[in-house]
Amino acid sequence: MASPKTQAGRKVLPPLSENDIKQLALAANAVRGLAMDGVQKANSGHPGMPLGMADAAAVLWFRHLKFNPENPHWPDRDRFVLSAGHGSMLLYSLLHLSGYDLPLSELQSFRQWESRTPGHPEYGLTAGVETTTGPLGQGISNAVGMALAERWLANRYNRPGFELVNHFTYVIASDGDLMEGVSHESCSLAGHLRLGKLVVLYDDNQISIDGPTQLAFSENVAARFEAYGWQVQKVNGHDMAEVDAALQSARAETARPTLIACRTVIGYGSPNRAGTAKAHGEPLGVEEVRLAKQQLGWPVEPLFYIPKEMAAFTEQCRQNGKIWQAGWEKHLHTYQEAFPELSAEFSRVIRNELPPGWDANLADVAPDAAQATRAASGAVLNLLSARIPQLLGGSGDLTPSNNTFPKNEKHITAEDFSGRYIHFGVREHGMAAIMSGMALHGGIIPYGGTFLVFSDYMRPSIRLAALMKLPVIYVFTHDSIGLGEDGPTHQPVEQLTALRAIPNLAVIRPADAPETAPAWQIALRRREGPTALILTRQKLPALDRSKEGYAPASEAQKGAYVLADAKNPRVILIASGSEVHLALEAKKLLAAQRVAARVVSMPCGEIFDAQPDQYKEAVLPRGIKARVAVEAGVTLGWHKYLGENGEIVGLDHFGASAPYEEIYKGFGLTPEKIAQAALRSLNRQ
Repeated sequence: MASPKTQAGRKVLPPLSENDIKQLALAANAVRGLAMDGVQKANSGHPGMPLGMADAAAVLWFRHLKFNPENPHWPDRDRFVLSAGHGSMLLYSLLHLSGYDLPLSELQSFRQWESRTPGHPEYGLTAGVETTTGPLGQGISNAVGMALAERWLANRYNRPGFELVNHFTYVIASDGDLMEGVSHESCSLAGHLRLGKLVVLYDDNQISIDGPTQLAFSENVAARFEAYGWQVQKVNGHDMAEVDAALQSARAETARPTLIACRTVIGYGSPNRAGTAKAHGEPLGVEEVRLAKQQLGWPVEPLFYIPKEMAAFTEQCRQNGKIWQAGWEKHLHTYQEAFPELSAEFSRVIRNELPPGWDANLADVAPDAAQATRAASGAVLNLLSARIPQLLGGSGDLTPSNNTFPKNEKHITAEDFSGRYIHFGVREHGMAAIMSGMALHGGIIPYGGTFLVFSDYMRPSIRLAALMKLPVIYVFTHDSIGLGEDGPTHQPVEQLTALRAIPNLAVIRPADAPETAPAWQIALRRREGPTALILTRQKLPALDRSKEGYAPASEAQKGAYVLADAKNPRVILIASGSEVHLALEAKKLLAAQRVAARVVSMPCGEIFDAQPDQYKEAVLPRGIKARVAVEAGVTLGWHKYLGENGEIVGLDHFGASAPYEEIYKGFGLTPEKIAQAALRSLNRQ
């Protein structure tokens, strides 16, 4: 293993000695034995990748990786991402052998109920797992975000002689990862931004579930990554000296990310499965495990065997970790004395804390004039950006439309990382996965903008962000048929419902500029999951809450509130976003017919549903059974607020190309239609 002093300084390591190779080979075979036994005991899993990549992983993990197993969250650790998450027993075995809090009993409970060793690695469940992986292409894309975060933080906080942020992001990726489109998007951007501390070990075993990758994958991967601007190396993945030399070269290359194509044999050591698709996704079988262990020179019994020599290996990992972290903390203390203000900011952002007074007078940003909520969001973001240094975002090539570029800021370039804006290009899926990686790294609150309809491109990454409970902010503009002439290809009708179906994702659709400020407050305070801000292209009136007697916009932070009430209301009109204004007009029409109506603005059903029952009853009393929901989208999902007498005014079909006023009228999204629906609901009682 590398000494802590040598590793922390990133100096060139001496070549592997025969004894080094012997130790690392022992660790690699221990990984293979644990992986085979874990998969076989569970009678489920993927043994092929751990068997094939054990040699390269052992070199990376025990020779180059900087970590402290007793503090998995130490800020300056190297990040390791197993993008090929199906080979999770590789990671679990490495974590156990290097001293993380993952006892052998957990490996023996692989894929079982309430174990910390699920079928694919899960962030927040298992110490040392940096991100949830398994859906291919996601992990490597998260890693791009981690490497981007490292470089941005280093640029902001490091000073000559004080490198508080100085670590690498390493990835093990598979053929499948590199086939998935999201990896193309993210790796292209990584090359463009020259993220030199990103190193990918590509498990080039040329086998997928269906069989040889040549069935569907014949491109020149090395040439593709060279075209992206990466350094590319090819090695025998079972030759530890070659892998070590390639990693040395990767660490020395600061201007380009590195892809190391490791030619390996899937199921290495298995006499009858090695090199075949049969080794990929099913247990080897008791007899084949026995034969594989014999071929590897490994004891057949006991199961989950770990040689006694590994105890010293594990202890060395713990000691190295303590030394690395202690050295960094000493360095931090000196930094605090030299740069007290910068140090205080650094400590705060690393703890993911917002600065004091970050949202003071935020409501004052909202204008009295009519304004699109995307424009209001831009105005709020200008103020927030000036106050929150770790707020870092961008757009998928829709910056002028999304209003996501704060004034007085500049964009990040490969040569200059002092900016706070990222031009992601037309890469919505990659943008979402990279944002997750930035949040996972820590020290950054990421946001990213695009049109709501393109959230479909991002959905797999949004889902994983929600699964990991990451504080990521999506700025979705052009939220409905209200975008008008661009037509049904760009008019989202089903996307709101689709996003609301994702657990832990808060979907907020403010009704006007004053509600937009609380929407950002919600998004920045949330720590239990991502937030989607849903914003209009068309201008909306700013409700005059003081003169009209409407409730203050700050009430939007409760998810839903009584915006406009009446004495003894007989019907409740519930709406979100731009349709709140239609509901208010419908209330006036009903009043002319002596029907008292309450208007409830519901910018976020998820937050409202989490309110105390007493509050929910006060907003939507069970005694008022006549109800109408109004939204320019599919009606699925609104029924839970309406009961058996309720009506929905919405769109269960696609939009049309025309000025938005004509579209709303043509599709029946008018105050008159809403009032008629309210009367029908009343007549059902």
